[in-house]
Amino acid sequence: MADYETGYQALDMYSVDPDEHDETPPTENIVQLPDQNKARWNHIEDLDEFFTRVYHYHQRSGITCMVVQDGLQILQFMFVVIFSTFLMTCVDYPVLFYDRIYNVTHKVTLQEAIYPLDKCAARMDPIVIVCLLVAFFFWIFRVLKMIYMVFKYLEMHAFYTQALKISLAELQNMTWHEVQRNLQEIQKEQQLCIHKNELSQLDIYHRILRFKNYMVAMVNKSLLPLKFTLPFVGEYRFLSTGLKFNLEFLLFWGPWSPFENNWHLKADYKNFHKRKELAAQLSQRVLIVGLANFLLSPLIFLWQILYSFFRYAEVIKREPALLGSRKWSNYARLYARHFNELDHEFNARLNRAYKPAERYMNTFISPLLVIFAKYMSFFAGSILAVLVILTVVDEDFLAVKNIIGVMTVTGLIVTVCRSCIPDEHTVWRPELLMKAVLAQLQYMPDSWKGNAHKFYVHDEFASLFQYKMVFLVEELLSPIVTPLILCFSIRHKALEIVDFYRNFTVEVVGVGDVCSFAQLDVRKHGHPQWAAESQTEANQYQQAEDGKTELSLVHFTLTNPEWRPPEACSMFITNLKEQAHREAETMNLMPGENALFNSLQSMSSFGHGYSSMMSSVVQHSLMQRSSWQRSSMMTGGLGSGLRLPPLGPVSTAAGHLTPMVIRGGMKNVEGPLGGSTNGLLASLQLSGAADGGDVSETFPSLNVTSPTSEQTLTPTRFYDEEELELMSAEMSLSALYMHEVHRRRLRQTHYENVGEAQARALWQTPETIEEVVEEDASPRPPARSSEDEHQRLLDEGKRIVDV
Repeated sequence: MADYETGYQALDMYSVDPDEHDETPPTENIVQLPDQNKARWNHIEDLDEFFTRVYHYHQRSGITCMVVQDGLQILQFMFVVIFSTFLMTCVDYPVLFYDRIYNVTHKVTLQEAIYPLDKCAARMDPIVIVCLLVAFFFWIFRVLKMIYMVFKYLEMHAFYTQALKISLAELQNMTWHEVQRNLQEIQKEQQLCIHKNELSQLDIYHRILRFKNYMVAMVNKSLLPLKFTLPFVGEYRFLSTGLKFNLEFLLFWGPWSPFENNWHLKADYKNFHKRKELAAQLSQRVLIVGLANFLLSPLIFLWQILYSFFRYAEVIKREPALLGSRKWSNYARLYARHFNELDHEFNARLNRAYKPAERYMNTFISPLLVIFAKYMSFFAGSILAVLVILTVVDEDFLAVKNIIGVMTVTGLIVTVCRSCIPDEHTVWRPELLMKAVLAQLQYMPDSWKGNAHKFYVHDEFASLFQYKMVFLVEELLSPIVTPLILCFSIRHKALEIVDFYRNFTVEVVGVGDVCSFAQLDVRKHGHPQWAAESQTEANQYQQAEDGKTELSLVHFTLTNPEWRPPEACSMFITNLKEQAHREAETMNLMPGENALFNSLQSMSSFGHGYSSMMSSVVQHSLMQRSSWQRSSMMTGGLGSGLRLPPLGPVSTAAGHLTPMVIRGGMKNVEGPLGGSTNGLLASLQLSGAADGGDVSETFPSLNVTSPTSEQTLTPTRFYDEEELELMSAEMSLSALYMHEVHRRRLRQTHYENVGEAQARALWQTPETIEEVVEEDASPRPPARSSEDEHQRLLDEGKRIVDV
């Protein structure tokens, strides 16, 4: 998937990683070296920038690749400017196209169609000269920045080789989880952070993703006005690369941003009494930036056109279907991102979701469009076939004026029309495809569930998974649209943005000010429809939407199994696993109402390996139930103290799971190589090991020390591809199961009293709470808890046995 963002990176002076433009900008005076002979890396002033560079060094494959890539990026910018100027001023097009007779003795050569250097310089317009001067100064700045960054790369290379003891050759086959573990060990020896003796995985993620977590939270709470209603289009989500760059400049790292430095929010933003004053200042600064964008829009627009032409013209000619392919939009990259999720983890999820998302979008066809496509393909294909035959008969036919252009256009029409004609053997199964997308994307509005076959779901999903052609049009229009959005939409959200920073910023010892949502605290930011109401105290203003807190917590525990979550988070995860165990025990009673069964059934459509996994779990549950029923009949009924045996290990023989091709090698592996014991699947297997099962049947290369919640896995030297795929299977199963539980809670939502219901529904902030809703003393039927539901299923099983 081609990344259009590279073009904007040439204008983005703060970009470090050419594959992802979402990073914390570099700052100066980062590392203090009090005594190089004693401890070179102790007391680093800006750990945010330092840890970000540690991460980028690993993801970009070391100093050699980084220097070469930065150098070629500068050459690319210089080439686009020089070559564009040459085409506009130095080519004699009348001579080249034979519009003017130059010489009748021989064919015109390229040298004869090019003006001499002095004449070429004389033909330059003043506007071209101004553009060249601006480009030259910008190029000089980029060169100086590259020289500065080379010294930073050398410093990071020394840190890897001397402190972390990781050579450049070893780096290629190391996961980020291993690098992070070495980083934690160095903290104990050299005290990178002087405020804490040890750094947790969450501390490191906070440092790298501080600003990104704020951005994800703002999109999750719909704070940023990125949805617009357009005539003939309806609701449309717009977030171009240029708009996102301006928002990050204003809100995070610009000179007018609310942050005093990379790790501290300005004190005034924590003062309630200065909220209106700060909002007025922020509104004024947004207006200034919007006007600056408007003044620079001609230059930016020119650059967008030139870069798009040189980047995509040849590719589109060679592969016309490129415009019909899709990519995840910038809005989707914020909507579907977990809190505390690094770039390589997030990109891996999006890459796994790409194929099912593409198949889902292709299942929607317009009968009228198919009819037009078939006949247009016939007409254009007939013309193209005749032209090809004439070319074969006599190759001089190509010398006819415009004949190559006609052949190119007709070939393009044929290619586009055929892409609109569906395969006649296509099976209409949108719900299963949407479940496959959900398993990897892990976020979906409630209105989509059960409605995947409807066109409004297709249209809304298209704003997340858009055509590359639509993306290119958005980027071309961005210089014009961005100033309008800044001046007329973002500016009016200034007061809400100021309140957001004050209400959702917490200071963490050794880390600084972070977004409180990124703490993954279910009690403070959990949603009552995703977590049990007794586990969260958040009102509608405080809760994260779409289960963002709960899903992010589960994802982080899977990718960082050594992390010890707070008590409330541990209780949420424990309750989730216990509920899954109860549903595994009662899977055969009411499978249609069983969230675990429905989740495994959805996974069975993803491939033979997942189908085998689901069948193994279900069959084992049925065997356990049948054994229990037979013993109950022999003893004359259900004993009061009898407990169903837990689910044993799931058989996943080698070769069952289709291994995923990991783009970029081991550096893009999510979590530890040996997988995680914090997921639902692993917890079921560990429970089976506690009752005599053998976990090694499923994880043959892992050494299980003890089947407790504090269990750790010691990886052996070798790992097979199946174990790497099991990590994604854990994430998919967890996401599907949590969505099934959430959907069941939506159907069975009960509040203890009217006051609680009103308090949940009230959009309230700490500043606007003026009265407390009184409790309604009227009697209400008590809500049915998950334990009561479990007992009901057991009673139902006893009744069946008695009959």
